[in-house]
Amino acid sequence: MRAQAAGDLVHLSTPTSANLRNRPGVVVHRRRSLLIEPPHVVVRQGLTVTRLEQALIDSWPTMPPAERRAPVIRAVNEWLTTPERLGVALESTPKLTDRAALRTLLTRLADGCRSPLEIWGHGHVFTGPGMPTFRRQVPIRVGRRTVYLDMFAERERVDIELDGATTHGDPRQREIDLRRDAQLASLGITVVRFAHRRLLHEIDAVRRETLAILATRRS
Repeated sequence: MRAQAAGDLVHLSTPTSANLRNRPGVVVHRRRSLLIEPPHVVVRQGLTVTRLEQALIDSWPTMPPAERRAPVIRAVNEWLTTPERLGVALESTPKLTDRAALRTLLTRLADGCRSPLEIWGHGHVFTGPGMPTFRRQVPIRVGRRTVYLDMFAERERVDIELDGATTHGDPRQREIDLRRDAQLASLGITVVRFAHRRLLHEIDAVRRETLAILATRRS
């Protein structure tokens, strides 16, 4: 879930009965309830490792705060786990650095947010008075393929798309987006796109525009 960088420590989980100590480059974590057998561990490429959910929870406090969310989001996006399974693993680890932030992240992922930008939008832009309850990552069949709508106001038939910073200035991605938007328009769905910069720095303006568009669609 995260590329290993030069100098990264190896974190080794062991039962409390194991007589192992820290070594240069290796940090030993003694776990009272850990058993070196399924379902506590699995074998991957000949190595016995803790399950993905527990590994993500255990690694949370070992990473810089700015890097903690990415592995969790990636694991959920790639269907390797679910927010619910991660929540169960979190409940079994009551003492965890910045536990509240991880719980909030799992709640946002369970709500359907699938990127840091969507999480930001959920908490700072697209909630509050007048905003509908958006459905997130809604599958819509378009021709022979299925597309997923970032935030769908079902009553108004409006799809809010949050364009990440890497999308801006890519002509190929722009062409793909235009074709997709035209196909959705043929189904009666209006697509509204907000750029990364505006979502972060023009919160009030984005809210006003969104509310005005929704009101127009209702009428």
